[in-house]
Amino acid sequence: MLKCLAVDDEPLALHLLTDYIRKVPFLDLVATAGDAFEAAKALQEKSVDLIFIDIQMPGLTGLQFIQSLAKRPMVIIITAYKKFAPEGFDLDVVDYLVKPMGLDRFMKACNKAQELYELRTTKTPAADPEFFFVNVDYSLVKVIFNDIIRIEGSGDYVKIHLKSTPKPLLVRTSAKTLESELPADRFIRIHKSYIVAIAGITAVRKNSIFIGELELPVGETYRDALRQLTGRDL
Repeated sequence: MLKCLAVDDEPLALHLLTDYIRKVPFLDLVATAGDAFEAAKALQEKSVDLIFIDIQMPGLTGLQFIQSLAKRPMVIIITAYKKFAPEGFDLDVVDYLVKPMGLDRFMKACNKAQELYELRTTKTPAADPEFFFVNVDYSLVKVIFNDIIRIEGSGDYVKIHLKSTPKPLLVRTSAKTLESELPADRFIRIHKSYIVAIAGITAVRKNSIFIGELELPVGETYRDALRQLTGRDL
């Protein structure tokens, strides 16, 4: 059972949300709150796995509240405003629902949260995962480490190029953030804009590396990492 907290300043919306939560067999509603301050108090008193929260609330918005949490449960945002979706997914929320929503869409978000919860709780320290999840088009997409060819930074987004598909995944995050998700013994940063799978490197030069026929630049600050990898001066 996922222990849930429902937060909304509109009584009718909060009533509908609690009714939806009670219809989902693996959710346990442990508290409700009319604003972020009540929600903070509930988190101090209750163990919570999943927060359902509105954005536009008096005093402190839902996004500000999520940002303020040092230890953050999973979050599903439920709001009347589509425009805040990018900010929401930047905070790694499980899903972003726009009012009015049907029970079927609500269930889809809850199932996603349950899958993520099971993934986190069943992972043992002895076994390193062979995959991770990224937010793509409002969905959590599973990415296998061995499927990654390279990662390319592009402004506020990164492109993940995969062996399994010609079209890269476009993810709203930074290359630095994504690098922290990757196993250091299987990937190497060669440039501020490029991270590559070590297994895919076919040749190395002083100012570039090759992945087959593809040539990518090597940044000056990343040459030491390549020297350690090759055991040779570049």
